[in-house]
Parts: sequence; C-alpha cells; structure tokens
Amino acid sequence: MLVVMKAQASPEQIQAVCEHIEQLGFRAHPLPGAQRTAIGITGNKGEVDRGNLEALSGVAEVIRVSKPYKLASRDVKEEDTVIRFPGTDATIGDQSLAVIAGPCSIESREQAFAIAEQVAAAGAQFFRGGAYKPRTSPYAFQGLGLEALRIMAEVRDRFGLRIVTEAIDSPSLDLVAEWADVIQIGARNMQNFSLLKHAGKVRKPVLLKRGLSATLDEFLMAAEYVMSEGNYEVILCERGVRTFADHTRNTLDLSIVPAVQRLSHLPILVDPSHGTGKRDSVLPMARAAVASGADGVLIEVHNQPEKALSDGPQSIYPDQFARMMDELEQIAPVVGRKLERGIHVTAATS
Repeated sequence: MLVVMKAQASPEQIQAVCEHIEQLGFRAHPLPGAQRTAIGITGNKGEVDRGNLEALSGVAEVIRVSKPYKLASRDVKEEDTVIRFPGTDATIGDQSLAVIAGPCSIESREQAFAIAEQVAAAGAQFFRGGAYKPRTSPYAFQGLGLEALRIMAEVRDRFGLRIVTEAIDSPSLDLVAEWADVIQIGARNMQNFSLLKHAGKVRKPVLLKRGLSATLDEFLMAAEYVMSEGNYEVILCERGVRTFADHTRNTLDLSIVPAVQRLSHLPILVDPSHGTGKRDSVLPMARAAVASGADGVLIEVHNQPEKALSDGPQSIYPDQFARMMDELEQIAPVVGRKLERGIHVTAATS
C-alpha cells in the first residue's frame, strides 16, 4: 500500500501518518518527492484498511501497489532518486554522469595513489578499489582488507574522490561503512538476503550489482531488501550476465537500463569492465552505456594491468580512461546529460 500525502501536508501530518501505520503493526517508509511525500507501507500480509488512512489529516489518497518491489517502484516515487554526497558536488542519479574509476584491487599505497591521481586528473568523481575480493579460487589474491580501506581514505583526503568498495560479509560491511562513501554489494551477493538487510540498516549509499543470471524482477527485489530496512539510497549496476556467448567474459545487457528506468526511480550505472572482460571492449561499451541512458559508468583502470593481481585483462590504461572521458563528454549532451569532470569539495569531510 501507498499513502500519498497532499502537496501542502506539514511535517507533523506526515509524522502522524507514519506513527499511525506503525501502531497498526506495519512499517512506514516516507519518501519525499519534489511535489509530494509518499509513504510506503510494508509488513502487511493482506489488505490495509484504506478508510482509516484516508481519513487522516494531510492524506490525499491511498493506493494499492501491485508490484512486489514496492519501495523501488515508480508507483511509490515518480521522481528519480538522486544520491548526494555532503561536502562535495558529486551526485548519482541526476543529469550529471557519475564516473567511478580505479583498480579492481588495492595492491599497495603507491599503486592506489598513482591510479587515483590519473583518474582524478581525467575527471572522475569516484574512486573504486577492492579491499575484500570474493574470488573463484581460494588461492587467488583476496585483498588487503582494512589496510586497503585506510589507503582509500587517504586517497579521498588527497584527491577529494568519493570511495566505492565492496563488502562481502557482515564484518566487512561494518568496516566498509565506516571507511567508504558507498558500499558495493557484488554480483555474487545480490541474493545474499541477510547481507542486503544488514546494508539496509546502515545509512550509507549501497551500490548493488546485478547477479550473474538475475532477472529484472529479481534485481529490483534485491534492492527492495535494502530499502525495506530503511536505507533508500540504492544505486543499481548492470555488470553483465552469463549467456552462451564466449567472445566476452559476460554479456553486457544494456537493455536493462531503460527497463529499470521505466519501472524504478533508482539510478542505474553500467560496468563495461566486468560486462565484457576485455580491455578493447570497455571503451565502446562505455559509450553505448551512456547512449542507452545510464546514470554513469564503473570502470576498472590500472597503470600496469599486465601486473595486476586481479582482472588485469579488463582494466584499461589511464590514457585510455582519459580518452574515454573525452568521448563521453561529447555523447552526454545528445541524451540530455552532462559530464561534470572532477569533483569540487565544498567542505571538510571525514
């Protein structure tokens, strides 16, 4: 169910409706919009008595949401969700393209700083790097853990880039939430429901990658798990799915971008690095991602990919990244976007 408040409803009226919903034994999820506030109701096993809710002061109407992903649906929130980062002009979800760039894994302080300096100079706003790496082989490099988080915090202090890194379980999620700006939930954990609930209890934006074989509904339901716990700042990310194709690591499904934007208010990024697994395919698919209407791209960049401890073949060189930024800057206006190169820090942030 969805309670739609009147445009002129006061904060006190909105709070009163939320308290009434909670008294009924349900959970209230107020989602402010540009014109109105909508309050999603979860936890109800059947139909909620609409009459009692409609009689409350400030309520315009009560409607039934038919989709299983209620909070992620445009039925609940018509306006696009925009994720903002206090102290900077960095955003995800508005007309500006978000560019997240960096190595698959943080290997050393020198490596991280060398790459961060180059992607920042080219105009990235976010720095990605793995501290905890879920690897197919137990003998592969698993990441530097807390040391990597500390290195990325130094990168943020030095270059102003916001930090995006993956959590692979509950203990690492708590550490990532403490040190990073965006918590990434990887494809292998898209349906790790206990981890999604944990991420929902943490008040940090969550970047949720599509599972290896996930349908659109499954993808949005995973986002719903996070949002159902009260964290509404979810960023979706298409990173390729498994098909019979063998010319790329995965099949990058750009058709999901307009499909998500039709059904959901959440922003969606595209990861052409994992989506293709091949360095020479990253730039063409990044261009295609922007042309398809994506809110931004997630790119793996390494200054020495031939020596990378993980995902070297799909990591582009810094000069290729700079060229990609030039190309995206030209494509963006064609689809009503703009590429704001670099990040402006407006206040001291931790």
